[in-house]
Amino acid sequence: MIVFDLKCGRDHVFEAWFGSSADYEGQRGRGLIQCPMCGDGEIGKAVMAPRISTGSAEEPSLPVAAAPHPAPEMKALLGAVAQLQAKMLEKSEWVGRRFADEARAIHLGESDQRSIHGQATPSEAEALRDEGIEVMPLPLPIAPPDQVN
Repeated sequence: MIVFDLKCGRDHVFEAWFGSSADYEGQRGRGLIQCPMCGDGEIGKAVMAPRISTGSAEEPSLPVAAAPHPAPEMKALLGAVAQLQAKMLEKSEWVGRRFADEARAIHLGESDQRSIHGQATPSEAEALRDEGIEVMPLPLPIAPPDQVN
C-alpha cells in the first residue's frame, strides 16, 4: 500500500491510499478519484514530506505531519453541518448507484418528484448538470444504509 497527499483544482488537500503508483495513475486516468470536500475531479499529487530511511531494521513508517487541534469553533461548525445534513437526508430517499438514472427520470417527469441521494461518478454528475439537472456532492461523506451497523 502507498499513501499520497492529493490536491484538487480548488486547492483542497486530502490523503488517499492505493495499491501502487500504477493503481493511482489508473484510477486518476479513469476519473475515479474526486475531492471529498468539493467533488472536484481535477486531482493531482500534493507536495509530501519525504520518508527518510534510518538504515535500521525498525518497522517502516509513513510520512506524517502534525496539525494543530481544530479550534472549538471549527468543531462546532462541523457538528452543525453534520446535523443539518442528517436532517436533510431524513426526508431524502437513498437510491444508491441508480442515482443518475433516478435523477434523470424525476427531471423528465417519468418518476415522482422527491428528494434523493446516492452515488454517482464525477462524469455522471457532470452529465446531469449538462442536462440541466441540479446535483451537488454532500458536504460530508455518508455510509450507504446497508453498510451501517
